[in-house]
Parts: sequence; structure tokens; C-alpha cells
Amino acid sequence: MAFEPSRAAGLERLAGFVPRAGRTYAEGRNTDFGPGRPSAVSQLSPWLRYRLVSEEEVCAAVLERHSLAAAEKYVQEVLWRTYWKGWLEMRPGVWNRFLDERDQQREACRDDAALAAAEQGRTGIEGFDDWARELVETGWLHNHARMWFASIWIFTLKLPWALGADFFLRHLIDADPASNTLSWRWVAGLQTAGKTYLATADNIARYTDGRFAPKGLAEIAEPLTEPPLPSPAPLPPAGDGAWSGRALLLVTSEDLSPDAAIWRSGETGAALVVADAELLWGDKARTFVTIAADDAASRLRAEHGLEVEQGGRLDADALIAAARAASVRTIVTPYAPVGPVGSRLAEIAPVLAAEGINLVQQRRHWDDSFWPHARKGFFPFKQHMGRLLEELGLTRT
Repeated sequence: MAFEPSRAAGLERLAGFVPRAGRTYAEGRNTDFGPGRPSAVSQLSPWLRYRLVSEEEVCAAVLERHSLAAAEKYVQEVLWRTYWKGWLEMRPGVWNRFLDERDQQREACRDDAALAAAEQGRTGIEGFDDWARELVETGWLHNHARMWFASIWIFTLKLPWALGADFFLRHLIDADPASNTLSWRWVAGLQTAGKTYLATADNIARYTDGRFAPKGLAEIAEPLTEPPLPSPAPLPPAGDGAWSGRALLLVTSEDLSPDAAIWRSGETGAALVVADAELLWGDKARTFVTIAADDAASRLRAEHGLEVEQGGRLDADALIAAARAASVRTIVTPYAPVGPVGSRLAEIAPVLAAEGINLVQQRRHWDDSFWPHARKGFFPFKQHMGRLLEELGLTRT
């Protein structure tokens, strides 16, 4: 399976999928025929993860061809990604809790052999071992396979959940702090307290077209427990859409095709594109982003006439040097959600301010529209879907 790291390739994949986004997707989305086989799913997640193609663009293309009623299942799937992002933005401590728990579980894990067998696909569990190897080899798994894998990891193998989530982060091309962490929490019964996902042999056999029928799976999925979560906090502030004077555009791996609306409101003649490998987890993600960053730089030059520099590290010294070279005192960048890039920018901002440089993070209108509604579960969030899509001008009358 090839994921070419360019916006053009993502748009081509989207165009090829759009005709199948209605009934074909709804009826076939749960079936995983295996790597290299035809699938009803879009396989757009690597491009969406780094916003080479945005959620809004995907929904716009689908809803240009289909009514919302016809493509509702697929649009909901795209909005799960938006929902997870918004949910975590209002509870950033959950990401920090995961990092702490991962480190504690790694230190406390006394069965290194069992952990290694699971990661290397040597457990003897049909299907599970195949998905472990597929993940490492390709950097991608069907969403249903991700759920089966997580359930077997937690409830059959009884391995620490955070180490499983970390295994995914280290190998997925589309590794994402929100989608990955919160999905594993959901399977484990942490995200929706007491509600778990149990993988069964019958379900696996049905939705793998009979390829796998594993034996010995757990028959009960007792939910994991944790201290109460904090109440959702207000969304962190982002730029108001304007600034005075000239600015430098900063492009990070969180948004490699930045919406011109978030940086064209001021005078921007130069850009810095940074693909910091230290802020990504696995080799496949690093390779994808490194090439995609070259693509982003080329597009900024060709489509917007910007002078573009490329950097390897996202740190204060690099941004100060770039701002001075461009003779600006403002750096504007697409908003970085909870995760390594967002944390790094939070560390950098006061250092820049001490040098008289203002770092302005601008959120997309899509995120500002949907994220505030991610305060509870997905189904209350979904109730706003039709209205917000209409307000964004994406639904057909």
C-alpha cells in the first residue's frame, strides 16, 4: 500500500474515493480484506493527519457528490477525527496522563517476552499476529483491525494499554495524539467509563471475509479504571485573524497545507517549513512528513510566491534567526493541537517574546466551528453536524 507524501496524491486519492462515499462505504466500511486488497474505506488518514488535505476539503468533495443522508456514515467518520481533537484540546491533561502512564507501565512491565511477542506478531493468535506485522511493514491498519488489535492486546493478552497505544504511535504513518490515544482509551473502558470493546472470533471472521477465526480470545472485557477526569476547560485562545506589520509564516507537521485565510490577513512574504523528526514517533511517519514538507515548501513558492526556507528543528533559536532574516517581529502559524508540536510551541513562545517576537497561532474556521461541541460524547457532538456543515456551506439544499 503506497501513501505518496504530497497534496496532489491526497487529492487524487480523494477524487477516486468520492463516488464510493455513499452506500458503498456504508455497507463495506467494516470489512478488512487485508493489505493490497480492494477496500471500501478511503485510506486518506495519512493526508488528513498532517492536513495535506483537510477535513473540510474531504467533506466538501463528498457532499458535492452525495447528500448528507447518503454519505452520513463517511462524514461521521471524518468528524470522529475532529471530535477527538476538540475533546483533547479541552482536556490536555489526558495526553499528559497517557505519557506518564506509558512510562510507568514500561518501567513496571515484568513480562518483556510477552510484550515483544505481541509487537513482533509471535503470540500465536490468528489475525492479531498478522495485524502486528502489517502495521510494522506498512504503517497503516484498517480501523476495524485497530479496534480488534487493541481489544486483544488489553483483554486477551492483558498487556498494559498505554504500551499498546505507544506501539501504534511508533509505527503508524497517521500516528495522532488525539485519535490514537482516545481510541485506545475507548476500547479499554476509560474514555466512556465502563464501556469497553470486546473483539470476538465471529466478528473477526465475518469482517475479514473469513481470513481469520482466532481461538482463545477473552470472553469478558472488564473495563479499566482511573482517577476521575478533569472537567473540560475552555478552548485555548488562538489568533483573531489579523496582526500588524509583516509576518513570517511558520509551517509545521500539524498543518502542511495551511489555509491562506489564516495568514493572508496580514503581510506575509516569507515562510519557514519545519519537519522536526524529534516531534514524530516512527520512521514511516518521519519519512512521510519529511517528503511532505518538501512538497509544502514547493507549493508555497509556486502558488503564493513566498520566499521559503526549510529547517530541521523546531526550536527558539531557529525561529529567532528566521524572523530576523525576514526582518519581522511576528511569526504566524496554523494552530498546533495537543501533542509534541503544540507543547514545543508553548515552550518557544515566551523565549520569542523576550526577543520582541510575537508568535501568533491561527485556528482554522472548521476547528473553531466544531471543537466547542466536543465537551461530552460523540453523539451529542453529532447532533450539531448538519447545522454546522450547512453554516460552512457544505451541504446541498
